[in-house]
Amino acid sequence: MYDMANMKKLPVMGAKAPAAWKAFLAFDQAALADGVIPKKYKELMALAVALTTQCPYCLEIHREAAGKAGATEEEMAEVAFVAAALRAGAAVTHGTHLMKG
Repeated sequence: MYDMANMKKLPVMGAKAPAAWKAFLAFDQAALADGVIPKKYKELMALAVALTTQCPYCLEIHREAAGKAGATEEEMAEVAFVAAALRAGAAVTHGTHLMKG
């Protein structure tokens, strides 16, 4: 199901909803642009989110972008553990909903 070749279909989908597609592209560019938070950090955050949501497309796109922005494999490894800690922490804290008192 997950094939990076599917990314080539994005313009086809965008052509079928051009206003939304153009707005999405502009938003995506603005959100990930260098700003108060440097692009490298934004790409590392994107990797953490992609690891948490387990989106293989996002992982590949943002792994490449993070590398181009200067992120090292050591930084990406730490990001993986941050994402894992948050996923595990979420399971533990949501476990409180199972407790009566």
